Amino acid sequence: MIQFGLLAPHLHNQFYVATKTDNVVEKRESRSSRFLKLFVKVLITALCFWYISRKIDFSQAFEALKRANWLLLLLSTLLYILSKIIGAFRLNIYFKNIGLRFRQWQHLKLYWLGLFYNLFLPGSISGDAYKVVILFKRLNAPYKKTSAAVLLDRFSGLLGLGIILSIYGILVLRTPLFTVLLVTGPVLAVAIFYFIIWRFFKDFLPGFFPTLLLGIAVQAIQVAGVYLILKALKLELHHQQWLFIFLAGQVLSVLPLSLGGGLGTRELVFTEGAIFFHLDPQAGVIISLLFYLTSVAGSVWGAYYIFHDPVKNLLRNDSPKTATQV
Repeated sequence: MIQFGLLAPHLHNQFYVATKTDNVVEKRESRSSRFLKLFVKVLITALCFWYISRKIDFSQAFEALKRANWLLLLLSTLLYILSKIIGAFRLNIYFKNIGLRFRQWQHLKLYWLGLFYNLFLPGSISGDAYKVVILFKRLNAPYKKTSAAVLLDRFSGLLGLGIILSIYGILVLRTPLFTVLLVTGPVLAVAIFYFIIWRFFKDFLPGFFPTLLLGIAVQAIQVAGVYLILKALKLELHHQQWLFIFLAGQVLSVLPLSLGGGLGTRELVFTEGAIFFHLDPQAGVIISLLFYLTSVAGSVWGAYYIFHDPVKNLLRNDSPKTATQV
């Protein structure tokens, strides 16, 4: 959050997805640069799993997986999907703040295609970038403001994650110093985020508190989904520690370090977190992989909209006439 505050003046005028066409995006990065980034992500993912393989016995871990309650795992997947639906509503609030009034259920199609790209495409153009480019090209949406909406949506989700992480940190760390830091940290982060929007992104100020609450709701629902994974594996006895580890792994997965939205790095956090709390690291890897599989199951359906236009009929009838309806 502090880093975001330092970068805010520059982010007001530029964002990595603020491009006019796909060709401009491609020109900004050479083919060798994109290949290098992909190679680094593959390497980090492989190194994480190599390191994990030295800590756990995968055969024993998968034996525990065979005994899991698959009904609870299905319910966990449904909760993940619910969290993403709420996330789409949150992003639509930011779009509404800049005059882009989209039909909510039509917007879900574009949102889900973005989820698919984020999870399955390791290249340089993420699902977020795709949404900005396609809205500019097809609907003449202002690309700077649309880029800012997508960026702020990401940070509101990260802020909600930080708030819930702080709550669980207080529960499991239980030291005066950490308690003070974990109480003051979220309050300071919310204040800084509000100031940044007030100072640099005034169009989005009306949506600050609704999107903050929805950001918390998204993370809380995903925490509930992971708790169902713990119950499915009969590991709910130390659920506070496991959920804290999961949230810490989610923070790391935000960084574009590995493939598939944190594959490998999240498992590494679960392994080391389990060792720190004197839990079973093999169980930690299974929890992490099951959450990854729920995210895959919840996002793969976005591939349908590669072949079925997600932008068609996206605009509401009362949308500004500056945007060209398709």
